[in-house]
Amino acid sequence: MNKIIKLPFISMLESNLARGNSFIQVILGPRQVGKTTSILDFIDGEYPNKYHYVSADETFNSSASWIMEQWQIASKKSLLLVIDEIQKCENWAEVIKMLWDASQRKETKERPISCILLGSSSLQIQKGLTESLTGRFQLIKAFHWNLAESKEGYGLDLEEYLQFGGYPGSYQFTELRSQWVNYIKNSIITTVLDKDILLYHTVKSPSLFRQAFELVISYPAQEISYTKLLGQLQEKGNVELVKYYLSLLEGAYLIKCLSKYTGKPVLTRASSPKILPLAPCLFQLTIIDEYDGKERGRAFELMVGAQLARVEADLYYWREKNDEVDFILKQGKNIWAIEVKSGRKKSEKGLMKFMQKFPKSKGVILTPENYSDFEQNPIGFLSSSSLSGPSQ
Repeated sequence: MNKIIKLPFISMLESNLARGNSFIQVILGPRQVGKTTSILDFIDGEYPNKYHYVSADETFNSSASWIMEQWQIASKKSLLLVIDEIQKCENWAEVIKMLWDASQRKETKERPISCILLGSSSLQIQKGLTESLTGRFQLIKAFHWNLAESKEGYGLDLEEYLQFGGYPGSYQFTELRSQWVNYIKNSIITTVLDKDILLYHTVKSPSLFRQAFELVISYPAQEISYTKLLGQLQEKGNVELVKYYLSLLEGAYLIKCLSKYTGKPVLTRASSPKILPLAPCLFQLTIIDEYDGKERGRAFELMVGAQLARVEADLYYWREKNDEVDFILKQGKNIWAIEVKSGRKKSEKGLMKFMQKFPKSKGVILTPENYSDFEQNPIGFLSSSSLSGPSQ
């Protein structure tokens, strides 16, 4: 089964555009998760023959003049302008700022247009947004496909998703593991590492960087110190280098590094990271076989973490000596301590300890049995299913 489904970022875009064209719409997310396909399906339906779509990934020289040419085409015909892979364009943010500001002035002869920018490199895009486009854009995030989306679009069940989940283009190969591995490694990972990271960022040793990536995805939803990571790399480096590598991998939407929750920002930033691959398939790349019980538990935990990473909130983990909590989600004054159970015998001692230390927090236990309800509405589920702390 393979059908185009309406992903959350399209619903948000639709809502934003309905309010007018007073902001540039910027859509960021991983490669190969349906951004372009979904956008084209949406504008074909809502703006038939009223849009101008171009991709900077398909042109030889995506210079400032190229952007101006596309803008002029859209402006003359009052078209919705969509530029894909905008980070490929030289000085894109400054050029877009100039054109946008000019189109918003009343004295200009050009007609104001609506503009959508898509990108797959967070670090490249964010720099341009903060330096040049402050106050002129709305940011919309696209994500790896979760279980519900994978089930609706391709019929994956939980066990299939735990092994292959994240990139919908790979789902056609779930029964051909060697071809699946080839697709993920060559069509996605190599492309992301080479085009979104190494092409734009200074990396002294690309081989060491690739080795670092393979290492960190083998620690799914696990805390590991920077010095331990450094010690397992086969080439010389330092802790700051490892931190830099992790920041690049985060910027390309491959992993998320969680800090330890302490209630004190300085101590939080200094903690060892908990590595969270943002799709189960990244962990499966290190296994390339059926999971055993422990591996399946890790895959389910990272699946929960990836869904929590979608929420507009701060995500941490917690540990104090032998007591730990898988995830801490902080949204405003709300603090949820989330323990993930998937068949493995796990003590709830850490959860209780955290709730005693932070009395205003609430505890939640997530299992495969209640996961679907959680995924459908994470904050609603956490609010209705949580255990109150002592002061509550």
